[in-house]
Amino acid sequence: MNRKKFIGIVGGATIAFGTASYLLSDKRNLVRADIKPADDSTKPTLRDHNETLRPDEKEILFLASLAPSGHNTQPWFVQYLEPYHWIIGNDKSKWLPAVDPTQRETMLSIGAFIQNLEYAAGDFGYICDWKLLATTHQDEQVMEVSLIKEASKNAFDISKIKNRRTVRADFLNDVLKPEDLKYLVNSEPEFIHYLPVTSQESQYISEQTIEANRLQAYRDPAQQELADWIRFSSQNAEKYRDGLTTASMEIDGFSGWVVRNIYSKDSVMKKDFRERGIDNIKKEVSESAGWILITSKDSSVATLLETGRRMQSLFLKVREKGIAIHPMTQILEESSMRQDLNQSIGISENIQFILRAGYLKNYPLPVSLRRPVDWFIRK
Repeated sequence: MNRKKFIGIVGGATIAFGTASYLLSDKRNLVRADIKPADDSTKPTLRDHNETLRPDEKEILFLASLAPSGHNTQPWFVQYLEPYHWIIGNDKSKWLPAVDPTQRETMLSIGAFIQNLEYAAGDFGYICDWKLLATTHQDEQVMEVSLIKEASKNAFDISKIKNRRTVRADFLNDVLKPEDLKYLVNSEPEFIHYLPVTSQESQYISEQTIEANRLQAYRDPAQQELADWIRFSSQNAEKYRDGLTTASMEIDGFSGWVVRNIYSKDSVMKKDFRERGIDNIKKEVSESAGWILITSKDSSVATLLETGRRMQSLFLKVREKGIAIHPMTQILEESSMRQDLNQSIGISENIQFILRAGYLKNYPLPVSLRRPVDWFIRK
């Protein structure tokens, strides 16, 4: 699952604007904490479901929506059948055909959404009764779920869901401690594989990740798709509540100001933008404890959903250990490179996630935006 790179440095030029222009400009990064619940009904073109949803239903679905997805497209919808009885759907308008033509990553993201939903429902005292509906990655109806009230709560610390964050920068190069690795892998060593930074396999993944990003940066459909999901201005970010913002791409300070006020989709297609993106990837892969790979036996719908759930369970563990993970799956998205991957690193199973991992000195709060629940509910 690949939440994409962007350029963090705007180099060389001195940009002078008058005082009036600056006062009218987009001066700070928009982050998740800036969006208040009262703002949830600000999109008048979408149907309001506030009168349909019970308060705990709305909270459970919002927590589910905090799952990661490629370019932060949030490729799910929820069809509301009756209270506590829904269908989890696959929103075709959120697909990424240039980098995910078979919707493999879409299914993984929906699996992560489902895992969050089950954890959140358990914390509210419900168990989930699931029924698989989809037979292909393109089916619109994926999973039916009924929430059944239980006498006792299956408590889960939902702050882990709220505080999960993809971090891109400032990883330490220390190898993961054995006790931390044991906690993360738990009883699933057949699916979760750690390649320490000191290993040849890790070096191979780093080199191939750089090359895959180079190929992708100069593959125009993929680069245009990236451009389409960047919310350059805070106004657009607040309007759509999805995609990649300057905050989620960790572009702060003066560079962030320039990107929000000067850059556009056309900028993404220019050579200097592509080259800075590749340079940024080189810096990122040079900082890590190595790579975590998550594999599966096959790529059926049921298996991909389960693998997405497995990844999300892992993602919700890392913060308490001071570990960040950054999905970087470009190798899997470039067919010319994917075919040699398994043999080169000695893994026979299907690789579904490639996650750069590393310790952090300071763990930042989440900043990526989310659509309000009312925006992805359907009747």
